[in-house]
Amino acid sequence: MEKDELAKPILGFWKENVFRDKTNTLTTNNYGKPCSLKMEKQLKNISKYLSFILRHKPDDIGLTLDHNGWGSVDDLIEKTSTFELTPELISIVVETNDKQRFSLSSDSSKIRANQGHSININLELTPQKPPTTLLHGTAHRFWSAIKDEGLVKGSRHHVHLSESRTVALAVGNRYGKPVLLEIAAAQMHTDGFEFFKTINNVWLVDSVPPKYLKET
Repeated sequence: MEKDELAKPILGFWKENVFRDKTNTLTTNNYGKPCSLKMEKQLKNISKYLSFILRHKPDDIGLTLDHNGWGSVDDLIEKTSTFELTPELISIVVETNDKQRFSLSSDSSKIRANQGHSININLELTPQKPPTTLLHGTAHRFWSAIKDEGLVKGSRHHVHLSESRTVALAVGNRYGKPVLLEIAAAQMHTDGFEFFKTINNVWLVDSVPPKYLKET
């Protein structure tokens, strides 16, 4: 399979002049098509940049977010100097992000992060009844403290939980040797804890006390 064949899912969204390097030259391979490896790296770097700006530091580029976390796509493009963003490129990043970290408004004029904020915003989520159990992946070196303190949100708005073993383990792997924790979510809900579910299937809760946790 040719390398550029790997890019077909992304190329369905691609439009001329979307991908450019720092010299404003279209990133291509020897066949005149966007290079999939450069494209994947570029998308990953832009995704990290958007996460930083939309979740934590919009002020770093002077971007204004409303109380629900939405920011103007036009303003984001205008105020970004790290990358040469376009509406098409932003749309590709949103659509192809494997964890669906971002959402665009119905007219694509605004963008926001779906969760993970350290800034004060309201995601307009309503409480939902969780499944019997949920999962949380972390590094084994944190397990001793978690057994004593439970899961705490730290600087974020919520603790993040998942229904997917694969996703939870992937999160744990980011921080070292992973440990998978099972949360008695239904029992927590019965005991009065509120759970929320984001558009990209991440479950959110304010905290998880130790008695609702076990290693699995």
